[in-house]
Parts: sequence; structure tokens; C-alpha cells
Amino acid sequence: MVAAGAALADEVGLAHLTMGLLAERLGVRTPSLYKHVGGQEDLNRRIAALACTEAADAVGDAIRGYAGLDALAAAARAFRTFVLEHPGRYAATIGVEPSGPDDPVATAGRRLLDSFTAVLRGYEIEEADVDHALRLLRSLFHGFATLQVARGFQWSTDVDESFEWLVAFTDRGLRAL
Repeated sequence: MVAAGAALADEVGLAHLTMGLLAERLGVRTPSLYKHVGGQEDLNRRIAALACTEAADAVGDAIRGYAGLDALAAAARAFRTFVLEHPGRYAATIGVEPSGPDDPVATAGRRLLDSFTAVLRGYEIEEADVDHALRLLRSLFHGFATLQVARGFQWSTDVDESFEWLVAFTDRGLRAL
């Protein structure tokens, strides 16, 4: 059911995902869904955990065997592709607060951060600066992908070219530390 909710969120947008719409899609009555989830908020949290897990898998698989710029580019491309292909489920991850360290959202989020931390090992970043570097990567990659999903790039310059420019620029900045 969560996977169906995530797919529907990708199709209609997270803001338009409702229990009623999901029930209709699944061919059941809305009250039947409450046997599986506690309500809309619970469904959204489960979609967020699924999305973080899938994004962590995509980035982790992409960087395996790479370091430095190659790892950075692979992680950036995998993350961007995930957000572009799954905008609804990715939207569920924004602003969701884990209820504790064992919360599936927290567990999946740590896996995604671990992949980006592995990318940073290819650069000479002081341990005290790793959190700052992680925030930099998330801001850049999240920002670019969510702007692209929202059709925020209306200029004639090729978006893929701009993304590759962003990756190269980030690599130069990380190497300069």
C-alpha cells in the first residue's frame, strides 16, 4: 500500500495525495486503508522512509568503486535522477522529523547521508567540517533537482549542462578546502 501511495504521489503530487484517492486507486473503500496506516500523516511518513531508502540505494549503488570527482558526479546524478523520477515521494522527505533514532525515516536518512559522507572521503575535509560539507551537498543537489521538478529553469541554456557545471564547481570548491 505504501508503494502504491508513493507511486500515486509521484503522479499527482504529494499535496494532492489523499487517503480517498489512494483507496480509489487500490479499488478499496477508504476505511480499509486504516487497517494498514494510521492516517494521512502516517502514510506520508512511510512514503518518506521509502523515498529515503530508495534514494540511499540509488546513491550508494552509483558511487560504489568511485572516489573524488567521479564519486561526486555519480552521487549527484543518481540523486537528481531519483528526485526527477519520483518528485511526489521525494517531497514527503522534506521537513519530516524522525520520532527517534530507530524511526525508519531516521534509519533511511542516515543511509543516504552515509553515502554522501563516503563521497566526501575522497576530499581532504577536516572532520569538524564534514557536517558543513554534507549540508552544502544537500543544498546544492536538493535545490537544483527540486527547482528542475518545479520547472524553475526557464532559460534557454541546457539544464544538463548547468548541472554538470554545478558538479564541477562543487568539486573545485571541495578540493580547495
